[in-house]
Amino acid sequence: MARGDRTAFPPLYRALAAPVHGVALRTLRCPAQAEEVTQEVLLEVWRTAAAYRPDRGTVTTWALTIAHRRAVDRVRAVRAATDRELRLAHRDEPIHESVHASAADEAERILAGRRVQSALGRLGSPQRQPLVLAYYGGYTQSEIARLLGLPLGTVKTRMRDGLRRLRTALADERDE
Repeated sequence: MARGDRTAFPPLYRALAAPVHGVALRTLRCPAQAEEVTQEVLLEVWRTAAAYRPDRGTVTTWALTIAHRRAVDRVRAVRAATDRELRLAHRDEPIHESVHASAADEAERILAGRRVQSALGRLGSPQRQPLVLAYYGGYTQSEIARLLGLPLGTVKTRMRDGLRRLRTALADERDE
C-alpha cells in the first residue's frame, strides 16, 4: 500500500473495516456517523500508508488509533455545533424582558410572602398555629390534630376561621 499498489487495498479493507467500524460505533453510538468515520479512516490509512511505523505497533493498532481519534473529533464537532446552535437560539430570545419579568415576579413573590407573614402575625395563636404547621410545615390536618392534641374538627374549624381572617386582612392591606 505504501508504494500505491491498488491490489493491496481490498485485503486491508477486509481485515480492518469491521474493527474500525466497531471502534467508531462504540464512540459515536450512531451507525451512520460510524460508517462515515470508517470510510474516512480507511481512506486515510490508504493515503498515509507510508507513515506507518512497524516499530510502534501493528497495522490494526495504527488504524484503530486513527479511528478512535477521528470518532472523538466527530463527537467534539457535533457537541460544538449543538452548543453553537443553543447559544444562537438563546441569543435571539429577548433576554432583557425575561430577566426583568423574572425579577419582577420574584419581587412580587417576596412582597406577597411578607404580607402573608404580617397578616399571620395578627392572627391569634389558635388560628395561626395550625395554618403555620400546614402551609410552612407541610403537615396534614390529621397530623396537626395529633401534634396539638386537638380533635380533628377543632383543627379544621380553626384553619377555616384563620384563612377567612387572613383573606380579610390581605384584602384590607391591598385596599390601603
